[in-house]
Amino acid sequence: MTGPKDLDPTARRVMIGEELRHARERADLTQQALGERLFVSGSYIGQMEAGTRRILPDMAPRLDETLGMGTFFVRHCVKANASKHPEHFAEAAEAEALAVEIRQYESLLIPGLLQTPAYARAVFLAYRPTAPEEDIGNLVATRMERAHLLDDPAKPLLWAVIDEAALRRPVGGAAVMAEALRHVADLARKRRIIVQVVPFAVGAHASMDGSLKLMYFEDAPPLSFFETSGIGQLTDDPATAARHHLSYDLLRSDALTPKQSLALISSVAEDYAHEDHGNPRT
Repeated sequence: MTGPKDLDPTARRVMIGEELRHARERADLTQQALGERLFVSGSYIGQMEAGTRRILPDMAPRLDETLGMGTFFVRHCVKANASKHPEHFAEAAEAEALAVEIRQYESLLIPGLLQTPAYARAVFLAYRPTAPEEDIGNLVATRMERAHLLDDPAKPLLWAVIDEAALRRPVGGAAVMAEALRHVADLARKRRIIVQVVPFAVGAHASMDGSLKLMYFEDAPPLSFFETSGIGQLTDDPATAARHHLSYDLLRSDALTPKQSLALISSVAEDYAHEDHGNPRT
């Protein structure tokens, strides 16, 4: 079975996941039973079938052997695993595209889905100060492509909790920050997203050591993604997921209300705008 040549990796994973489900059912195996043979959880099998998780290269030959698929999964997993995103984030970005709800916390940056091109460019230049302009442009384009998830007026539901530090750090300068924060505020006013800010006054909180993303799907178990210093972990482990859910709930309880948060974001945006015009507010 071969797919169209123009099939993107995410769509290809969905197609291969459907074939995995058919093959498992032909073998009269439950997700749990197949998972036991491959030393993974049944929910992991479900996520591969839904296309929210990759079929990794070391798992593909075991699937072929267990399900009598010849070399099908070995042949298809390379193209299916191709990604424009950094390796530590690739699976999370691909799962994000299939989620019906995303709950996210960011400590130092405006969340990627909410960034403007100028803000994203400043971030990537800071990460890669010697990268060719073409590489920076490609990174920005990929991030903006992710943001098209919000073009749909209803889904995914995005609930973003942002540390006040992300508002106050002048990434790219005053003009870039004014535009970036106005963009976030506009999305909140249009009721496309829910956004809350954890203020400095809170002090210590439940996720000071990294960012957190929780993703929910129609036909697969939820996933959580924790990232710090360029290292990311995507997991469906129940204990880890429960801990991340608790951390997120604690963050929301510490944060300003959505109405208060929108007022703060708008106020800081105006401060940056006045600064850019050489007339700081007093």
